[in-house]
Amino acid sequence: MRRGVQILLAVFFLVAGILHFQLDDAFARIVPPMLPFPVAIVWITGVMEIAFAVALIAKWRLPLAGLLLSAYLLAVLPANIYMAIAQIPLGDTALSPVALWVRVALQFPLIALVLWCTGAPPFRKAPDTDG
Repeated sequence: MRRGVQILLAVFFLVAGILHFQLDDAFARIVPPMLPFPVAIVWITGVMEIAFAVALIAKWRLPLAGLLLSAYLLAVLPANIYMAIAQIPLGDTALSPVALWVRVALQFPLIALVLWCTGAPPFRKAPDTDG
């Protein structure tokens, strides 16, 4: 089951990463205004999401990839909060304030799912000590 979730998350982050390049102006709108170079930030985060997708598919150091992806999801949380506060549409789609805040809240179960499916702490299995 964990492998299936890894693959689903990989597809999700691959598509999201590609969209960062195709819809860079839309993604740049949710970068908080205090940050410089919003389009460059969108491109960098797009590359990161594609790299995370590859790591999940390749099973590259899954616990480390899970920790890094979780840290990334926390790092982009301010953009999601800014999007909810400023009621910025998702591309061409205006979402209700409730939907925008649900999107923020879903970040935390997503982080837990990433940690679980990659076996990262706190979901890492203890080594077998039964000689």
